[in-house]
Amino acid sequence: MTTSGTPESAPAGLPAELFTTIDHVGIAVPDLDEAIAFYAQAFGVHSVHEETNEEQGVREAMLAVGDGQTRIQLLAPLTPESTIAKFIGRSGPGLQQLAFRVTDVEAVSATLRERGLRLLYEAPRRGTSGSRVNFVHPKDAGGVLVELVEPASDPGP
Repeated sequence: MTTSGTPESAPAGLPAELFTTIDHVGIAVPDLDEAIAFYAQAFGVHSVHEETNEEQGVREAMLAVGDGQTRIQLLAPLTPESTIAKFIGRSGPGLQQLAFRVTDVEAVSATLRERGLRLLYEAPRRGTSGSRVNFVHPKDAGGVLVELVEPASDPGP
């Protein structure tokens, strides 16, 4: 930001803003059902979508916040070897990722690579509700795992 509060321009030829909004905040939990019940009772937010993603090794739920455009994603491990299980073993339950919505995950990934950031996948993978996702390595993002989410054009059931 400049001293006037307006965003600084990006390097020549690169878009200044890559994200359209915060899509969700991911929270690693050991037990999905317990976590869903806790968030409903304590905060009044309810699950609007649940699925198992074998490729990512998680059972997950999306909780709608406010008008439902921003969500909390609860992630529980399917196996002790999953990335989420390892995260919980290393750091305990808690904030695991910050996810930004993008219109073209491949283009944003390419731009971030041009800016010197490492991404976890060469090509996007399947995310929640058929979205396409990639992640910025936390060592390149101040210790935060940043997810890029391109929503599915037709999220289906």
